Amino acid sequence: MKILLKHAKRIGAEGNFEICDVLIENNIIKKIAGSLDEAADQTIDCQEKLLLPGLIDVHIHLREPGGEHKETIKSGTAAAARGGFTTICAMPNTNPVPDSVENLQNVNARIEKDAIIRVLPYASITKELQGGGELTDIHALAENGAFAFTDDGVGIQTADHMFQAMKKAAAENKAIVAHCEDNSIVYGGVVHDGEVSERLNLPGLPALSESVQIARDVLLAEAANCHYHVCHISTKESVRVVRDAKRAGIRVTAEVTPHHLLLNETDVVDREDTNFKMNPPLRSKEDHDALIEGLLDGTIDFIATDHAPHAEDEKARGFVDSPFGIVGLETAFPLMYTYFAEKGKCSLVQLVEWMTNKPAEVFQLPYGKMEEGALADLVLIDLDQEYTIDKHTFQSKGRNTPFHGWKAKGRPVLTIAEGRIVYDLADEEN
Repeated sequence: MKILLKHAKRIGAEGNFEICDVLIENNIIKKIAGSLDEAADQTIDCQEKLLLPGLIDVHIHLREPGGEHKETIKSGTAAAARGGFTTICAMPNTNPVPDSVENLQNVNARIEKDAIIRVLPYASITKELQGGGELTDIHALAENGAFAFTDDGVGIQTADHMFQAMKKAAAENKAIVAHCEDNSIVYGGVVHDGEVSERLNLPGLPALSESVQIARDVLLAEAANCHYHVCHISTKESVRVVRDAKRAGIRVTAEVTPHHLLLNETDVVDREDTNFKMNPPLRSKEDHDALIEGLLDGTIDFIATDHAPHAEDEKARGFVDSPFGIVGLETAFPLMYTYFAEKGKCSLVQLVEWMTNKPAEVFQLPYGKMEEGALADLVLIDLDQEYTIDKHTFQSKGRNTPFHGWKAKGRPVLTIAEGRIVYDLADEEN
């Protein structure tokens, strides 16, 4: 199968735009040139829209098995393709948990059957995601396709558990990926412990519950010689700890979500609007500013969505009783382009790096490149036409987003995964 992409715009070596043609043969980028006159099974006029490597998200929730009413591998990967993603990494908070070879193989079989893009599954650090108790067989899980190890959604509560897990993961050249939360100082919080918790009279979740675990873990990672990755960093203290650890030569990396870059606690105005309930919560303006600074100076390595779909009735239970989490795969690039790059907070080149090459580099993945010989993972982006984000059009089963009704540009219009067209906006509009 040959696909010829004509009149695409790409980002050149100097950060300038160049018009090019791209020939895809089978699943490989065969040629990139100013103009190509090649016979192809399908020729697509890109109309000078921006062609990028397929986006990469190392932190998403597909819910299957066990939570198919929230999301499935089929619906979640369709959502990812619509958002321009060609590689996603699925968290292990499923039922059953991929805490054994058998359970992980079950997840991989489901992915093989239903995923329309590449899905790399995490395995858990502890049995049944307890954040303690028995460690999983990290060696066996690594041999059977675990992308990395995490108890995402649960902090590892003792230093010994984390240290032993790090040593085992380091032996397999696998990362420990941490949702950092010390349960002893969570205090039942559902929003940031600060202005918003006082204003809405809701239990506050202290920033310290995150940063103290990161401070502990970077020292453990140094001792274990392990790659330690911090999920959805959210506080200024956490940024400071990661920055200091990097300066000390510790192998620590971190991600930040679009919602933590675009929103803060002042955006939470209604006790009943649980589209603003996520963990970690939207923090203070000072935390928000520190996240932006940390991303720009390289303390934070890249952007990940923490796509967390929930059923509508679950999110209708109010701030105290509803689950944490919002969806993000279908809105991440447009929001970041419109409200970050176009606002001058970063360059387009930086944004693309944070959503393609940087996560691939951090996790040693052979993706996130648009060059001859690379896998044909590509997304075509319309930088010019404004549209309105409408949750009712999502491919995801989840509609839990605070960005419904926002205006945005930078919309993915065509996604190609390993040489196959997996999303075409034209089909959606017809």
